[in-house]
Amino acid sequence: KREVPKMKDKKIIFSGIQPSGNLTLGNYLGAIINWIPRQDEYNCIYSIVDLHALTVRQNPAELRQKTRSLLALYIACGLDPDKNVLFVQSHNGAHAELAWILNCYTYTGELSRMTQFKEKSQSHADNINAGLFTYPVLMAADILLYQTDLVPVGHDQKQHLEITRDIAQRFNNIYGEVFTVPEAYIPEVGARIMSLQQPENKMSKSDENPNNYISLLDSPNTIVKKFKRAVTDSERIIRYDEKDKPGISNLMSIYASVVGKSYKEIEEEFQGKGYGDFKQRVGEAVAETLKPIQEKHRELMADKGYLDNIMKDGAERAENLSYRTLRKVYKKIGLVPRG
Repeated sequence: KREVPKMKDKKIIFSGIQPSGNLTLGNYLGAIINWIPRQDEYNCIYSIVDLHALTVRQNPAELRQKTRSLLALYIACGLDPDKNVLFVQSHNGAHAELAWILNCYTYTGELSRMTQFKEKSQSHADNINAGLFTYPVLMAADILLYQTDLVPVGHDQKQHLEITRDIAQRFNNIYGEVFTVPEAYIPEVGARIMSLQQPENKMSKSDENPNNYISLLDSPNTIVKKFKRAVTDSERIIRYDEKDKPGISNLMSIYASVVGKSYKEIEEEFQGKGYGDFKQRVGEAVAETLKPIQEKHRELMADKGYLDNIMKDGAERAENLSYRTLRKVYKKIGLVPRG
């Protein structure tokens, strides 16, 4: 049985991904690949945030399958369960408990200004639920429970981290230093991978058009086909220019990330060759990169007992860490301790 990690010797990083949609090449190259070296530098806590996924109606069987699949992908991509706390959010009741407390220290005006709430209200007009409105409070609970120092955030989550900081500071101003006020973690490297069909937009795992993204579990044939369909331009010259050649620049960024070449080296490699040759090679390089991940994922998904043990162990470790914070919060606000 793994011991509860000592969380004072290193800074704590928390991050969570919903088990909805399809984990993409963008998630891998832009985030997960940078998580691997952090395993020895920080105390890392990675959650599969299934409660967050409930703001949109989910197919129960698919949600269960995707939750296990995401855990398997975490491990297949290189996250070591011995070095990281890997757990499913709903397996630790402290998240929902603290979220209710923090709801009472969050103003409706703050929540109504959240850009993501406005956008999702438009895209899910038939299901504008209270969970969607208070989503940032649950996210704040996720982070603050573990006395998190650093949170890896993309552009679309910066606003949520800001409200987390505001809630923590408001609570601390009333009750003393209860929560660590988290900072944004900006990695030194990390590719920004864009949509294959709409290169002005970031590649998204919730995109409804599968041709816009490369799923980490796409077959090699599917990967090559998607790259062949990728939007480019009419110039027919392979050079990096984000402004005038966003499609080709995105493909170059992907290729550079998976083969370790500079843009200049890529331009020289494909000098005099057409876009067709380039797209084919990018597709093949990505398929080669994802092959060992896919093989490990298949192996893990075939061992349900192993994944269940990882989830159980991760939940216990997460609970042991988070209930330290929760007990302190309960005492500060005046709730009678359980005997």
